[in-house]
Amino acid sequence: MFSTKEQLDKRTGPYGIGRLSYLQSLVTEYQDTNSLESKQQVLANLANFAYDPVNYDYFRTLNVLDLFLDAIEETDDQLVEFAVGGICNCCLDKENKEYILKNNGVQLVIKCLSSPNEETVLSAITTLMYLTTPNSKTEICSVPVVECMLRFSQASNKRIGNLAEVFLQDYCTKQQKSEALKIQAQFSNQENTT
Repeated sequence: MFSTKEQLDKRTGPYGIGRLSYLQSLVTEYQDTNSLESKQQVLANLANFAYDPVNYDYFRTLNVLDLFLDAIEETDDQLVEFAVGGICNCCLDKENKEYILKNNGVQLVIKCLSSPNEETVLSAITTLMYLTTPNSKTEICSVPVVECMLRFSQASNKRIGNLAEVFLQDYCTKQQKSEALKIQAQFSNQENTT
């Protein structure tokens, strides 16, 4: 549920911990802990806070977007899942979107398409759709990404298949799909000759 700063202040009361302080404590815990389980839990919490636009100024103050972008490159599947989920949850905000685009976010999210984790792949596809702008469309709808979406659209997993189909229909041109199909045909021919 979306909140306003006034609603948060009223619920917190004059002696409670404020949202900024709470988010700061989460960021500090994430940075200071050596426990993978604690990192996972904290990143999941931050990703959940990314749903509410009232938190976006706090996120920018605390560099939470950088934390998400850095965590995408972790080796732990759950950290990657929560990181791309957090980016997905907050990237519709104009300032957040611009920041993510300027900081190599598209390439980081594209890497998530090869994850074995279904939730990571779903968040990655959704995030790419949300990050699409006139300036980012060429990178997001590149032939390798479109070819990947064509494969996903044929997947037995209906959640991934349907979302990939939306990506192809709403974000890709016929020419982009045609080029990707040619690449698929070339790979298919190479596999058949070996």
